[in-house]
Amino acid sequence: MGKFNNLQNKVVVIAGGAKNLGRLLSTTFAQEGAHIIIHHHDAHTQNDAQETLAEVEALGGKGSLFKGDLTVVENIASLFQHAETTFGKIDIAINTVGKVLKKPISETTEAEYDSMQDINAKSAYFFIKYAEQAMNDQGKIITLATSLLAAYTGLYSTYAGEKAPIEHYTRAASKEFMDRGISVNAVAPGPMDTPFFYPQEGEDAVAFHKSQALHNQLTKIEDIAPIIKFLTLDGWWINGQTLFANGGYTTR
Repeated sequence: MGKFNNLQNKVVVIAGGAKNLGRLLSTTFAQEGAHIIIHHHDAHTQNDAQETLAEVEALGGKGSLFKGDLTVVENIASLFQHAETTFGKIDIAINTVGKVLKKPISETTEAEYDSMQDINAKSAYFFIKYAEQAMNDQGKIITLATSLLAAYTGLYSTYAGEKAPIEHYTRAASKEFMDRGISVNAVAPGPMDTPFFYPQEGEDAVAFHKSQALHNQLTKIEDIAPIIKFLTLDGWWINGQTLFANGGYTTR
């Protein structure tokens, strides 16, 4: 059957696993006895990654770090090779990588467009591809999208636009991997209360985002991590879906 009874000794790859939601996922799965591959981007995130690894080990879990820019496809392949070499075939792959750009279309450069496409779409596509190749049957693949996919708004064309393909990648992969019992889903949080969110938002915009959801608050990582964990356990029958977890920020 495709349902995992527990996460003990399951091998989990978390892209962007060193900070914010990624760190919480790393420690959440470690607490359940999983083995964690913590991906981080570069030397600037090395300290965060080492701190996350220390937390994983303090919880009694096993972990390993992998550094690399996932817009380079070779690095994605190497990430999963590292996971297999370290712990064996993987069971769960979670991709939290993304980048926000808030800018009018009239001011967006080709270089910015290309960068946003590489980070938000290309890396997500090949993460799914190489995750499946390195994965045991009955595995789980989960990608972070954004609730802006259901929004009617300007200024986020390259962010929402380049996250939008994740839904199609998810549907296609869930159909193609079905014979192996592998589920593929996307989770679309609202704007999250992390350092990832604030640099491109003014005070008025932050207040507006808060006003659109339950309790006048941003999405908290503590509300998203349990949903992702659920998809790997009791939520195993969910497949090919995008889950909008955002307190009603957007719906469709």
